[in-house]
Amino acid sequence: MHTSILTKYRDPRPPWYTIYPTVPDFSAAVGADDYEEWLRGLPADESVSLYFHIPFCRSMCWYCGFPTAVTRRNGPILNYLAVLRQEISLVSEQARQGLPVSDVHFGGGTPHLIGPAEYLALMEFLRRHFAFSKTAAIAVEIDPRTFTPEMAEALAATGVNRASIGVQSFDPDVQKAINRIQSKVQTAAAVENLRRHGVGHINFDLIFGLPKQTVQSCIQTAMAAVAMRPNRFAVFGYAHIPSVIKNQRLIEQAGLPDGDVRAEQAAAVAETLVGAGYREIGLDHFALPDDELALAQKTGRLRRNSLGYSADTCKTVIGFGASAIGRVGEGYVQNEVTRDSYARHIASGRLATSKGHRLTDDDRVRAAIIERLMCDLEADVPTICAAHEIEPARFLDSVERLVTLAEEGIVDVENGFIRVRPEHRFVVRAVAAAFDAFLANR
Repeated sequence: MHTSILTKYRDPRPPWYTIYPTVPDFSAAVGADDYEEWLRGLPADESVSLYFHIPFCRSMCWYCGFPTAVTRRNGPILNYLAVLRQEISLVSEQARQGLPVSDVHFGGGTPHLIGPAEYLALMEFLRRHFAFSKTAAIAVEIDPRTFTPEMAEALAATGVNRASIGVQSFDPDVQKAINRIQSKVQTAAAVENLRRHGVGHINFDLIFGLPKQTVQSCIQTAMAAVAMRPNRFAVFGYAHIPSVIKNQRLIEQAGLPDGDVRAEQAAAVAETLVGAGYREIGLDHFALPDDELALAQKTGRLRRNSLGYSADTCKTVIGFGASAIGRVGEGYVQNEVTRDSYARHIASGRLATSKGHRLTDDDRVRAAIIERLMCDLEADVPTICAAHEIEPARFLDSVERLVTLAEEGIVDVENGFIRVRPEHRFVVRAVAAAFDAFLANR
């Protein structure tokens, strides 16, 4: 991998292409009426995924770019759960009671702040409205600083089988600079509690490019994390956008590593994880060889959705909660971002859809090309186009950026088959962006 290439193309601003088109390209032209119609059209025998956004934390991490609120009280959380139950009822009315579910993800925020009793009640309520498969994958995001053995027991009792733990960095200087003080002991205790109660699949999130971070501290964090042997890692580059994300203004820009150092950090973490037996998955994930993601990649089943890489093959994702994103066959939808606006819409007896995007044939082809590039680092454009009965020339002849990428040795292109060279996997977003029809207008 050439550092100069990585520095040139690893711009934190382009989309991560978890979905295409991306959220900035959604519009208010798609609203609650459209989403209700799409839900009514869902096949009764086709499994769906459910995503729940719980936007509460006990403290604010200054790097965080997600819509969350800091609360020391449980009242706002309980009020939010009441609205969430109303939304579940509204959706199940439109999509038929008892729709089969194979995947569930609780994100945030810090979902386990719901508390054991409230979480058990919410899951019971959910199971009355949807038909969970016996093998359903149920995942919850965890903050070790506020996680309790009682919550671990509640998660296990409701079938949770995967937990995603935010680590970011174990360097005390970095933790202080991002307002997230979290010891290795706290993290190890959370892992032990989860495993002791039968939640055996553990993911760790790491971040590079943080203030005060060095290549050596990234390696030390990765090695400490590897010692706890999670099944997967997600390794993200910090995107500093204080003009958009207000809490990032508390981070001193002078302490951020430059592009060359970021590139070195990314490479060092990847080398450490691969050396420890993890396999590279797409752009930014690493998994043990027997993990579901690694197996999905090996068999060509790896997918990309709004949560990142996944082995979930559901065509439909129903999002619940403020700002949640959903995907159905006809397109994408997003709920109102603010909790107050979200609650007002649900209280009126209507879904809280604020915007979305109705997919065109062109969108579907571009989405398929981008997904294969992001998942496999290669895409057979003629084959993808044939599946959609569209001529591939319009997607190859007009993409001038591909020529530049090929000239710089980032991709190989032969008869419409595009392959990102392995040493340049970290800049695959730049390759995907070549097929983004909306990017120029953003």
